[in-house]
Amino acid sequence: YEPVYTVDGETDPDKWDKPASALLGAFLAQKGFGVAAIGGKDSMSGTFENIHVPPTLVSFAIAPVEADKVISPEFKAPNHKVYLIPCPRDVYGVPLFNELKTNFTSVHKLINEGKIISAASVNYGGMAATISKMSIGNDIGFKFNAAKRSIDSFFTWRSGTLIVETADGVDLSNFENFVELGTTIDSAEIICGDVTLSLEEVKKAYTSPLEKIFPTKVSGNGEQLSDSVKKVENKVLEARINLGIKPKVFIPVFPGTNCEYDSAKAWREAGGEPEILVIRNLTASAVEKSVDDIVKRINESQIIMFPGGFSGGDEPDGSGKFIAAMFRQPKIAESVMNLLNKRDGLILGICNGFQALIKLGLLPYGEIRPLNSNDPTLTHNTLGRHVSCMVNTRIASNSSPWLADFKIGDVHTIAVSHGEGRFVANDEWIAKLAANGQIATQYVDMDNQPTMNLPFNPNGSVAAIEGITSPDGRIFGKMGHSERRGENLYKNITGNKNQPLFEAGVKYFI
Repeated sequence: YEPVYTVDGETDPDKWDKPASALLGAFLAQKGFGVAAIGGKDSMSGTFENIHVPPTLVSFAIAPVEADKVISPEFKAPNHKVYLIPCPRDVYGVPLFNELKTNFTSVHKLINEGKIISAASVNYGGMAATISKMSIGNDIGFKFNAAKRSIDSFFTWRSGTLIVETADGVDLSNFENFVELGTTIDSAEIICGDVTLSLEEVKKAYTSPLEKIFPTKVSGNGEQLSDSVKKVENKVLEARINLGIKPKVFIPVFPGTNCEYDSAKAWREAGGEPEILVIRNLTASAVEKSVDDIVKRINESQIIMFPGGFSGGDEPDGSGKFIAAMFRQPKIAESVMNLLNKRDGLILGICNGFQALIKLGLLPYGEIRPLNSNDPTLTHNTLGRHVSCMVNTRIASNSSPWLADFKIGDVHTIAVSHGEGRFVANDEWIAKLAANGQIATQYVDMDNQPTMNLPFNPNGSVAAIEGITSPDGRIFGKMGHSERRGENLYKNITGNKNQPLFEAGVKYFI
């Protein structure tokens, strides 16, 4: 039997045989695993004028599990055994689902017991691609054992087959036909017989096909920083005001803001009382009402926090302008300066919030004021695209209530996500900020040294600056999302991921 369908008025069985067989295969897998489909879409093919869309079937799956039991695919340490657990199949190559479910159950049990510490499925590119990606995650190399293998065995896609890294003394006798592939090593290379590949070669092969579309390098990488920037002068912080109150934190939410919930959660956990206000701007009366609401909230609060996001879609001509325009309104500006000058209040801006503080003049000046053409600013990343990754930042100065409990040189691993995070200032400004102790945090490399190099400095910020403070330290702006923290987050990332800025802000008043 050969199914024939009419497409665009023509009989063309080749257009539909693949999605039809894929659907049948998906249905077979559903029956084999005893699971149901949870959704579907029938637009698997189509045409428009001279454009012909290939027939396509896209499937996905979810696997609910306790977060503290989740493991990631990259190798965790040298001198660990690595095994291949093949997918059992019949003579036609179809998985034997009962046996496969037994395999998966056994793997899950060993993961929960901490005996399998990394695992990955063998997909396109086969075993070679899987081992390569497991190695480059933490720059941990791998040495295949001496067993002879065909070229095809390295590059064949094996759905349902797993590669696992094990702790010492793991018993895999429950698995039929498991294979010991080799051992993780402490050198950054993959060794197979007489062939040795450096992980740098592997990374280049992995990233180069899309380098022009999603660049990972820019010209000027490797610029050296002066000693004065690497070691900024520290100023002594004035004593906390210790009002003995639980501070209220005002969090304004503009169209495009998306970090208000994480921010409020961080403040509550730190002992503060956050209050979120959604700014309405669809009509003139709504804007007028929002202005009054903002003034009221500022007057009732001890801290203002501008959270991250993309206010106004980062338009027109740059991020944070919508927030800055609103806060330059005379009544709001007066309340902000009254908070700072008469009530010893604090202000924190993260990512989009940092951009707003810069555009208001609150950073670096400590007051809302007109900007000059040579003032520090935040602009597009040198890569010319959005970056989303983890970075290491060091405390460069603790002359701020926000950083009073930190030591110079403390390093934290923080999430960044921005398209306009590059801090730019001329040499005169950099020297002034360094002398004033206003360079609060800097991007650092694996040796904890400030750097201009990618990927450690993800946006190309001058002097590796991630965050700065006002001259008195009570206003702090930074690009890294210190509010994105919590149990079981970033489990595959090493480093100190809890930067207690919010606790410091609360402690200033209590």
